Amino acid sequence: MQKIKPCLWFDGRALEAAEFYVSVFGGDSRVVDVTYNTGAAPGETGAVLTVDFVLAGQEYTALNGGPEFTFSEAVSLSVDCESQEEVDRFWAAFTEDGEESVCGWLKDRYGLSWQIVPRVLPELLSGPDRARADRVMKAMTGMRKLDVAALENA
Repeated sequence: MQKIKPCLWFDGRALEAAEFYVSVFGGDSRVVDVTYNTGAAPGETGAVLTVDFVLAGQEYTALNGGPEFTFSEAVSLSVDCESQEEVDRFWAAFTEDGEESVCGWLKDRYGLSWQIVPRVLPELLSGPDRARADRVMKAMTGMRKLDVAALENA
């Protein structure tokens, strides 16, 4: 069991969201456990209360907490992508019924913010060649979905 496990607050769609995320990540991703409201907590007795799930080896809990709180861009999940193909796959999955933003950020259909980041980006932004890093940053700020070739050519 990992020491820190993010808990994501949903309004009645925790199981749906967890199953969607598991389908997008595949591999070492799965729904682990579902708990149901016994009537002791607010909400409908028998409704899904929490969902424990794993995405790419990282544990999460999804909570059906109600409409009081929603996601904001202040917290996002960053996905390390090995290739442009992986960037494209995650981008397509998460923007379906979601919302594109800039610089590789998006909101999925549940309002959760994600950063879809090619692995090469941190390398391009660091290192001794500051002029190159500035060109890469300028190129990135003009993009929605990040384009690996365009970043490397900057």
